[in-house]
Amino acid sequence: MLGKVSFLFLGDIIGRPGRRALNRYLPTLLNRYSPSLVIANGENSAGGIGITEKVGKELLAQVDVLTSGNHIWDKREAIPYLKKEPRLVRPANYPPDSPGKGTYIFKEDGGKKMAILNLQGRVFMEPLDCPFRKADEEIKALKEITPVIIVDFHAEATSEKQALGWYLDGKVSAVVGTHTHVATADERILPKGTAVISDVGMVGAYNSVIGLRKDQSIMRFLTGRPQRFEPSKEGVLFSALFVEINSKTGKALSIKREIITEDKSDD
Repeated sequence: MLGKVSFLFLGDIIGRPGRRALNRYLPTLLNRYSPSLVIANGENSAGGIGITEKVGKELLAQVDVLTSGNHIWDKREAIPYLKKEPRLVRPANYPPDSPGKGTYIFKEDGGKKMAILNLQGRVFMEPLDCPFRKADEEIKALKEITPVIIVDFHAEATSEKQALGWYLDGKVSAVVGTHTHVATADERILPKGTAVISDVGMVGAYNSVIGLRKDQSIMRFLTGRPQRFEPSKEGVLFSALFVEINSKTGKALSIKREIITEDKSDD
């Protein structure tokens, strides 16, 4: 009998509206898919930018692992939290003396292990260490523990995300893109068995600009001046990805994108 594990990946959770959407819709997807592992990108879960220990604990009561990206450093409370909470990971290609770690090993109830690796892109973003070479380095160590490796690639450019997916085809189980908050429709399993999607999307407000208030975002573009941004509360958007994996080979067996929308205000 084929041994399988699976994961449900939730797009970037944007502020309190995103956390409310998580409370509302995650139980439905858990019942539908019964995933072995639930991952969410939580770097914008506190006030729409950054994360705090309080919010992190709230999320980790519902999901197994939190990934992040460039906004993980935007609230100073995150620094001590990263040092003590191994289930909150930051991109592995930040300088090695950065707080926290870029990988986490999850052990499901049946004993199977699944590795999570967080990386950050460089196109239109900070000039970090090469995510391609860092991936090779981390994967070599993770393969000693488990063949099931899931990558959160937090990057801006679709081209960079697709390139990393092809580069890692057959080396990891999945490459899941985050950061843009806009779900892409390019989910697939590559020829050597790696599931990929350029961006899983977000969990936040449906009537928004990437989860933020429309008026504030429009004003930023109209004036060209700095603008305070707040999460929108209008409607609900819940974006997720479900992937099944052969637990012995680490190859993906299926991939399915889920998007739930609700147009009314989330009060």
